[in-house]
Amino acid sequence: MLGRSSYTADEIAAARKAVKDQLAAFVSANSTDPEFENVYFNNMVLALDRYFVHRVRAVSGKDGNPLNEVELISDSLMANNAILRGNKVITYRPEVSVLNIEIGSEIRVTQADFEQLSTAFLEQIDTRFGE
Repeated sequence: MLGRSSYTADEIAAARKAVKDQLAAFVSANSTDPEFENVYFNNMVLALDRYFVHRVRAVSGKDGNPLNEVELISDSLMANNAILRGNKVITYRPEVSVLNIEIGSEIRVTQADFEQLSTAFLEQIDTRFGE
């Protein structure tokens, strides 16, 4: 698939609904195991990224915004043993990121983290890519 510079309101709404449904499923599971929480929400970041995986850099930018943060986290979960790594394109600054994860730190996303990150990510998708 070619890169995407826009997404329809229906596509964005479907992603929002999926996030809401998955958060509700986690809450109803009533797990108190922090390890399960981290595994679950690390994987939810991957799922979130997948909805908009073909977004083009010219629109998403490279200034360390939530779209970039999800990209870096996803890449690090898949290819760097869940240790956050930067890249030469994105200007990532942990102090202004959503989750404040330092480069070289283990990624352990919690429910609260995912709620914040997914909200910021979807707002950026809507603002930058919404039709």
